[in-house]
Amino acid sequence: MKKLTILIVIMCSLQSVHSQEVYFSAGKNFTTYDYKNSSGASNPNLKSGTGNFFELGYIKPLKNEKFAYSVGLALNEYNNVGGNSANSYSWNTQYLGAQGGFMYSIFGEGNFDVLPKFGLNMGTIISGKQTINGTYFDLTQEKEFSGLLVTPSLGLQVKYNLSAYGFISLGYSYCKGFNLSNSTDQKLSFNTNQLQFGVHYAIK
Repeated sequence: MKKLTILIVIMCSLQSVHSQEVYFSAGKNFTTYDYKNSSGASNPNLKSGTGNFFELGYIKPLKNEKFAYSVGLALNEYNNVGGNSANSYSWNTQYLGAQGGFMYSIFGEGNFDVLPKFGLNMGTIISGKQTINGTYFDLTQEKEFSGLLVTPSLGLQVKYNLSAYGFISLGYSYCKGFNLSNSTDQKLSFNTNQLQFGVHYAIK
C-alpha cells in the first residue's frame, strides 16, 4: 500500500498530457458458474456470488486518438454459492492475470467522455476454497479451476475530468471466463457482471 501511494503521488506531480495515462480500478464481480458434469448436465441450484476486483494499468491512444489500448495487471474474485434442502456449498476463488483491451472515445474533448470497450484477461488461480456443509476443500489443484483462464469482456466506461492531472471513471463490463487447460469431462465457465470505479492520472 505504501508503494502504491508513492506511485500515485509521483503520477500527480507530472505535467498533464492528454495522450497517455495510468489507472487504478476496483469494484465488484457478480458471478454465476456455468457448470456441466461428465454427463453434460448442469446444476440448477447454483446462484450468483459476489467478489472484488482490482486492476492497475496503462492506457495509450493509437494514431487516431479516438482509439486507445490498455495493458495491466488484474486480481479477480469469482465466487459462487448453491445448495438445496439437504446440502449447502460455496466457492471462493482469486485469479491473478494480465489484462488488455481496446476502447473508443465517443466525445474525445472536454471534461466528459463515454467509451465502449473490449477486454481480454488471461489469468490463473492463486487461491481457491470450496465449502460443502462446513467442510473445506482446496481448489487450486482441481483442473476445472486451475490452469489458464481466458476471459473476454464487453463494457462501457464513463469518464469525468477532475483537474489537469487526472479524472475518475465509472464502468460496467460483462465477462465470460473459459478454462482452456481443462481436459476433464467436467466443464466450468464463469459469467460475470462487473461494476468498476477508476482513478486515472495523465502522464508524459
